Amino acid sequence: MAQNRALPVPDGLAGQRVDAALARLLGLSRTAVADLTDAGGVRVDGRVAAKGERLRAGSWLEIELPDPPGAADATSITAEPVPGMRVVHDDDDLVVVDKPAGVAAHPSPGWTGPTVVAGLAAAGYRIATSGAAERQGIVHRLDVGTSGLMVVAKSEYAYSRLKQAFRDRTVDKVYHALVQGHPDPLTGTIDAPIGRHPSADYKWAVVAGGKASVTHYEVIEAFRAASLCQVHLETGRTHQIRVHFAALRHPCVGDLTYGADPVLAARLGLQRQWLHAVRLGFTHPGTDAWVEFSSDYPQDLAAAYRNLE
Repeated sequence: MAQNRALPVPDGLAGQRVDAALARLLGLSRTAVADLTDAGGVRVDGRVAAKGERLRAGSWLEIELPDPPGAADATSITAEPVPGMRVVHDDDDLVVVDKPAGVAAHPSPGWTGPTVVAGLAAAGYRIATSGAAERQGIVHRLDVGTSGLMVVAKSEYAYSRLKQAFRDRTVDKVYHALVQGHPDPLTGTIDAPIGRHPSADYKWAVVAGGKASVTHYEVIEAFRAASLCQVHLETGRTHQIRVHFAALRHPCVGDLTYGADPVLAARLGLQRQWLHAVRLGFTHPGTDAWVEFSSDYPQDLAAAYRNLE
């Protein structure tokens, strides 16, 4: 029986070949995806796609494929190793991971690629059962195309306290973002409400009536075409950093979904936004001691940064 899926091109897959992107998205081999595209089972913006063409951010993807025998629901948690995901810290209450790009925090409709919760399950970690079934233990998220630090609760007590800490804005969330151009002033606060984009429901935007959203930034290094910013999030809205800098007309380099220059992205070898969660600090729910974790730039961001230098 055929199964149809339709979704915008996920941020983490923009710029990739159709066969490579769908292999990651669907968990199929590239040979299987090639057979699918050759049979006309993949459409991009209404036309039949070739396996070698590149996906563009904002394009509409339609896939028709047979249901595999015994296929699990997209929101179920199935143990699946996540290459490149590193455990930074582990104790009885929580685990801190360094998430690669191309990995979602948890399963969701339309995404059947790798997830943090599936990766932890495959590695033998037991996480808290609090929260919705598909996001148990998840107290905050990073975008699929954003890399860096995430904390996941293992105990129910830790889940409750960490969720409250994020609500109370007592968690120190620090990102590095490479943005186009040179923000003025060099240090500032972006206080602008964020809600669904008025014409593209897969995006977010600064809109009247959106949720309060506050981003603090400081330019720490300037280049001819871009600036490296250290960013502190006061709130944690979906795509917040990306939306706020795009609203200033300084989108994250490589973030084609929010108006970045594709020529600059290609020159730097980027296939996703240059955005990394470099530091995460919070009061440990089990000991009440302040703990802090840090993460180095992954290979793709480090290479783009060196190319700018």
